[in-house]
Amino acid sequence: MHGMQQVTLLDFGAAYTQRLARLIRDANVYCEVLPYTAPLDTILAGNPLGLILCGGELSAALPGAPQAAEGLFACGVPILAIGYGLALMARALGGETRPLPEHPGADEECEIEVKLAGNSALFAKAAASFRVRGRAADHVERLPQGFTVTALCADGCVFCMEDARRKLYGAAGHQDMGEHPQSIRMLHNFLFAICGCAGDWTTETFIEACVGDIRARVGGGRVLLALSGGVDSSVCAALLHKAIGDRLVCVFVDTGFMRKGEPEQVREVFTRTLPVHLVCVDAADRFLSQVEGIEDPEAKRKRIGAEFIEVFAGEARKLGRLDFLGQGTIYPDIIESGAMPGATVIKSHHNVGGLPKDLQFALVEPLRYLFKDEVRRVGEALGLPAGMVWRQPFPGPGLAVRVMGAITKEKLHIVRESDAIVREEIAAAGLDRSISQYFALLTGTRTVGLHGGQRTYSHTVAIRAVVTDNFVTAEWARVPHDVLARMSARIVAEVPGVNRVVFDITGKPPASIEWE
Repeated sequence: MHGMQQVTLLDFGAAYTQRLARLIRDANVYCEVLPYTAPLDTILAGNPLGLILCGGELSAALPGAPQAAEGLFACGVPILAIGYGLALMARALGGETRPLPEHPGADEECEIEVKLAGNSALFAKAAASFRVRGRAADHVERLPQGFTVTALCADGCVFCMEDARRKLYGAAGHQDMGEHPQSIRMLHNFLFAICGCAGDWTTETFIEACVGDIRARVGGGRVLLALSGGVDSSVCAALLHKAIGDRLVCVFVDTGFMRKGEPEQVREVFTRTLPVHLVCVDAADRFLSQVEGIEDPEAKRKRIGAEFIEVFAGEARKLGRLDFLGQGTIYPDIIESGAMPGATVIKSHHNVGGLPKDLQFALVEPLRYLFKDEVRRVGEALGLPAGMVWRQPFPGPGLAVRVMGAITKEKLHIVRESDAIVREEIAAAGLDRSISQYFALLTGTRTVGLHGGQRTYSHTVAIRAVVTDNFVTAEWARVPHDVLARMSARIVAEVPGVNRVVFDITGKPPASIEWE
């Protein structure tokens, strides 16, 4: 970001890259992630105070192994090369490495004892010995000129090496990198003692810098934003409004697939709490007509997406001259969609795409360098209500993909009311901040039951609750049985047409978080 001190992480395929980025941000140091393929001028464009090479368990001796940008190790910026990065730096600077043979020590559960072998700023105030899980793929057999060993594994392998004069540091990666107390201390020593970071990047400084960036980019133009009421679009609206006021126009399309109370909350917040130029469109009947009788989930998604573009574009044409399209894209979207030079695509991120040719705008994405928890903190600082800032993640097609099979008004009512009960009980139990995502869905299965002494043949509702750091993988949440019992009892008593409630105990993988 403009005017911010920063550290840059180069990703060589490590599983811990985003974990380290979060730790650095938590230390109030701004950082960005770039793929290892980024050219040197791109890496140095933000004038980073330090570079961290995040490497996995690949051997640097393999043919076609990833290489660092030419001139990286001579750029004059302090470098911490981790895991694969350690071997890469050793080889690039004239040292020698060899792959370690496969043996039980390569197992990620195997603990390796590490002992410090000299004084190093990287290990200031660290324990003289410690244990970590896992080991590197390569052994540094001969150090590059000017380097010394500062930590050794019990078997004599180099765990850390450094050339303090050139501020080049290498450390073997391990499975708990970024979680182990010693690796966190090492990271902090690198940031503050070696790179000289001030640690002054806060929510308030981000907002101030972001508002300045928006004003510089937009100038006197007008910005159009599709406001869904989700965390990202709501915080995006608040930031844009703070920067340009009434030159922001928000269009809120009520598809009829939102959760209970959400359309009303959007209207309330953005007309009273944070009054913006808000255009509300009630298109529930239009959207329902598009998916009635459609059972295939992908067909439902495509029809809903196409209808949204048509409704949104129709409203945009009524609004006169518009120069920019605001989007609530956040940093994981950027990293995972490969929207950086040379990046690998993990998944495509959505947002408003596919607009007609007569409605092509330049983009303004004020949240594009924030992680989700940072977006929430910005929302709180801007005065958005907690119920909106801590809103549960929600798929773009909404409840339409939480009704298995064909959609009807009755089924939407059942899943909307059941979901409201789940959210109320999770909040009442104080679990709403510890469970990452929780919701109800209509399974499409009817079962036999009893009600008032009479046989019933009614719907089955499923409850899904997961805990995750990144939503790429997830564990099912261990919701207390008494909470599950209250949810089940309330749903079958208060929601007509339901006689059975089940709880999903499948992780991701093998299951996805959503059922459709």
